[in-house]
Amino acid sequence: MKLSRYEQETIVNYNAGEKTATLYTRDKTVMRKLDTLVADFPDTYKLTGQHEVSKTYSFPKSYVSYRKPRAVSTEQRERARQMMIANRAKKD
Repeated sequence: MKLSRYEQETIVNYNAGEKTATLYTRDKTVMRKLDTLVADFPDTYKLTGQHEVSKTYSFPKSYVSYRKPRAVSTEQRERARQMMIANRAKKD
């Protein structure tokens, strides 16, 4: 079944009383990433449910993270630009 971009949702659910988080997704990209984690770390990541277009996973809620946006200074941006130019010149 083909889902629209809007229907390809991912929902993370956890509460203060439990140590695990539950992730429900209909997004195939997220499924592939989590399937890899389930295969590589079966003691940590678990596939708990599967339907035709969705999967549900559980994992420790401490693995859910929130990050502040990365602040890049003008100098850092310029250095990165110069490195990309230099790397491109090496390939040619």
